[in-house]
Amino acid sequence: MIALSVNLNKIALIRNSRDTTNPDVVEHARMCLRAGADGITVHPRPDQRHIRASDCTELASMLRAEYPEVEFNVEGNPFSGPRHSDREGVSDYPGFMALVREVRPAQCTLVPDMDGQLTSDHGFDLTRDGDRVAALVEELQSMGIRTSLFMDPDPEQIRLAAATGAERIELYTESYAQAFKQRAAVDEVFEQFRRAADVAAEVGLGLNAGHDLDLQNLPRFATIPGLLEVSIGHALTVDAIRIGLARAVTAYQKALGKKPQKRTGSD
Repeated sequence: MIALSVNLNKIALIRNSRDTTNPDVVEHARMCLRAGADGITVHPRPDQRHIRASDCTELASMLRAEYPEVEFNVEGNPFSGPRHSDREGVSDYPGFMALVREVRPAQCTLVPDMDGQLTSDHGFDLTRDGDRVAALVEELQSMGIRTSLFMDPDPEQIRLAAATGAERIELYTESYAQAFKQRAAVDEVFEQFRRAADVAAEVGLGLNAGHDLDLQNLPRFATIPGLLEVSIGHALTVDAIRIGLARAVTAYQKALGKKPQKRTGSD
C-alpha cells in the first residue's frame, strides 16, 4: 500500500499572509489524519515564508501525543544554516539540521533547494555532494531517523544515493506531471521513472515520490513498482478549497487505489 503524506506548507502560507493564527496548521494536520491521511510532511525554509520552525515543534509534539503511529516527515536543505527573523512573533530559524535534532521526525527528506527558489526544482548531484550527504545520513540514522534523498530519475545518481547509506529516495516528479498535462511524450517520461524505480529496488532503496502529483496524474504514477509513499501538498490544498479537506484526502487515497482509514486520535 502506498502511503499518502499530506504536505501542510500551503496551509501555513495562507496563515502567514495575515497577522493571525488562522488557519491553524496543527489543527489542519489533525483534520487530514482524521480523514485518513497516512502521514504529515512539512518543508521549512530559512525565510519561514510558510512552515515555521515553531510549527515543526508543535506538530511533532501533537503527533507524539495523539498519533504516535503516524509518520512525521520533515524536508529541507541540510546545508541551510541559522537565519534571523525580522517578523514580530516569529522565532529565528535555527538551521535545518538543528531543527531536525530538536524535532526528531520519523523521516527526514534531504532536498538541495537554495534560498530564493519558489519551490524545489532538482534532485541532488551526488557526484559533487555525496560525501557531505553521507555524513549527514550517518548523523540522522544515529538519531533513529529514516533518511530519504530528493533525486531526479537518473540511474547513476540513484546508485550514488545508495552509496550514501540513505534508506530511501524521493523521486522529483515534475517532469512526469508536465508531460502528463501536456500529453507530450508521457509514455517515455513514465518509463524513465519506472526504470529509476527498478534501479532503486536493485540497490536496496525504498521509493517515495512527490512534486505536482494530483488527482489526474496520480493513478498512473501509483503503478510504479515499489512505490512506498507520495507527498502531496499544493494540489491537495487546491482541491480542498474546491471540495473540502476531508473529501480531498479521501479522493487522493482513492487515486492511490486505497480506502482511507479514518482516525480519531487520543485528543
